[in-house]
Amino acid sequence: MTRPKKSSEPTLAIRAVRTFQADKAVYAFFLAGADLLKIADISRVRRDAEGGLQGFQRKGIKSHVQAITEFLDQGPVLFPNSIILAISPRARFTAARGERPSGDLRVAEAGTLRIPMPKDGSRAAWIVDGQQRSLALSQAKDQGFPVPVVAFASEELSVHREQFILVNKAKPLDPRLINELLPEVDAHFPRDLAARKIPSLLVHRLQTSPDSPLQGLIRRVSEDEGRGVIIDSALIKGIRQSIASGLGALGPLKASAGHAADVDGMYRILVAFWGAAKVAFPDAWGRPVTESRLMHSAGVEAMSLLMDRVMSRAAPGTDLHAHAYEALSRIAPHCRWTSGRWNELQRDWNELQNVSRDIKLLSGHLARLDHLYAFAKVAS
Repeated sequence: MTRPKKSSEPTLAIRAVRTFQADKAVYAFFLAGADLLKIADISRVRRDAEGGLQGFQRKGIKSHVQAITEFLDQGPVLFPNSIILAISPRARFTAARGERPSGDLRVAEAGTLRIPMPKDGSRAAWIVDGQQRSLALSQAKDQGFPVPVVAFASEELSVHREQFILVNKAKPLDPRLINELLPEVDAHFPRDLAARKIPSLLVHRLQTSPDSPLQGLIRRVSEDEGRGVIIDSALIKGIRQSIASGLGALGPLKASAGHAADVDGMYRILVAFWGAAKVAFPDAWGRPVTESRLMHSAGVEAMSLLMDRVMSRAAPGTDLHAHAYEALSRIAPHCRWTSGRWNELQRDWNELQNVSRDIKLLSGHLARLDHLYAFAKVAS
């Protein structure tokens, strides 16, 4: 019988312990800091040519990396913070021979882990948590500084993203990055994250769907360039509040006992309302926030609250776009999105800022205008 040929691919051999969680191998070991980036890649979040989301990591923060490097270069330091890696199942583990010691809890076994180091320069592991530390360790004077590593075996990007979100949930991570990643991950999240998933999914559809009036106008973490003028977090906040509120236009479509959330129905309401806004306020549409407060976060949040008033009174079977346009066109002459002064608010058009006080003032004024002119129509 012939033995299989050994792979000629170079490997990095490390003493490790192995256990299993959810049918995936999990390894714990120590590695010289300088070797981390030799075996592991940093998967940056970005959009490909077709608009698909790639990666999950934010950009490196130079000042943060430098601060860690300076700390490491002070001399002998204690730095036990572990790095979390996703590692290719091509990594091979060989259990150590010999009897287990008396009293061994048998939750893990010791051995040697061999991590592939492809000759083409690609990586067989990806950093899930600790990219700033990894960059700092690669720049530190002591290239042999040992760093603890926990690695789980998986090449599935969705699993990498899931773990990235869960690990960073309680850390000072940009919530916009988490919001953008959430629709891409099919996993059960804690309640607070689950509540953010549908709004994030709706904003993704509004940004990418050809029938959306907001297509290409939303600024997201993964898109450095483009014509985006509306920051995604403002839309997400407005949608989330509408779903959560008992009086919100999207609230009746949220999940309930025995019924899944009607995401398509929510999307139709959003398209109808914002499509009507595009027609009712043509001079303010699609312009930078320095030229239009309709596109500013204050305007977006205030308009989202107005959407709840307007769309909640649409009768079943109503043409939603026509209904929204009728309401918005009545108040359009009294709005000062790009010039002039909101006399009732005692504010010039460009003085409104993304602070709760200004948003409350503007949303209250838009509600009064809507009430006044909707009532006038009924009275006539």
